[in-house]
Amino acid sequence: MTAQANTPELLLRRVARGDEQAFAALYDLVAGPVLGIVAAVLRDPARSEEVTREVLLKIWLEAAQFEEHGSSAMAWVLTIAHRRAVDRLRYQRVNGENDSRAEQLASQHGSDGVVATALGTLEHAVRGRLDELTDPQRRSIVLAYYGGHTYREISEALDTPVGTIKAQMRDGLLRLRESSGARS
Repeated sequence: MTAQANTPELLLRRVARGDEQAFAALYDLVAGPVLGIVAAVLRDPARSEEVTREVLLKIWLEAAQFEEHGSSAMAWVLTIAHRRAVDRLRYQRVNGENDSRAEQLASQHGSDGVVATALGTLEHAVRGRLDELTDPQRRSIVLAYYGGHTYREISEALDTPVGTIKAQMRDGLLRLRESSGARS
């Protein structure tokens, strides 16, 4: 199989046809980034792993829908991951679950684990790039991606119109993408 045959887009098309080998290859490409984005939102290793499994199952079941979205495969996968993580965070808030459980689990896993090290490295890289943003861009992005807040909630918290919040986030995310050298 050539390197081109292993692009996420081609693998997703094969997964949509039920190709288990393609899913295994896709899993190897996306599991780390999915766990990273989920963990950045949830900050709980056990819940992050659980949501990551849910995301990967959703990808297996809904791979045929990828073409409808018109984005890159990684963007599609990471959007699913982020949405699922935010949904879980909101569920936790509604049901009274709090960060003390996350702190307890984190202390049980210890800081010497591979996941903790990987997440720490990812967190450091992302947070370092956040410093390159304007203050309004950074606050909006942190509230959305780390806090799991909606545009409306961010608008109320920052006393800023929703349209302005959306523009700040869009501009900030574009700036982050440019600074990381990522391509669409």
